[in-house]
Amino acid sequence: MASNRHLGRIIALQTLFEQDFRAAAKDSTFDLAAVLERNIARYQATVDDKDFIVRLVRGVDAKAPELDAELQPVAPEWPIDQIARMDRVILRLGLYELKFEKEVPAKVVINEAVELAKAFGSENSSKFVNGVLGTVLRKETGEEPPKPKVADETVEVEA
Repeated sequence: MASNRHLGRIIALQTLFEQDFRAAAKDSTFDLAAVLERNIARYQATVDDKDFIVRLVRGVDAKAPELDAELQPVAPEWPIDQIARMDRVILRLGLYELKFEKEVPAKVVINEAVELAKAFGSENSSKFVNGVLGTVLRKETGEEPPKPKVADETVEVEA
């Protein structure tokens, strides 16, 4: 199920990235439900937890202004609209999971966001995402974020 959820996060990220891109292009034809359905259908044979993906996409969509308002003070030198699109979408997704998907441990959420940033972001995206979400975690719970490995900067998460 864990790797299935990783794929689910990738599908949610693809959907939310397309939404952000098309909104910036002022595309009035964008239909979030249709894009989500299309993206899930692409991986139909390998995705079991479609509800998780739908929850993430709909949740981030509904809470985007609230998520952005919470992210802005954590990264004050980067206005939310100036953060690279991929990083912004990953941060929204990660913050949404931290706040609203309580059955997923916070360290797993941050690790997953960092892995998405490594796979889809720029060279420094994973450090940025780890720093921002780690700061949110410390502010809310006092808990420390996962520590990156020195060799490859992969975040270790205990099972």
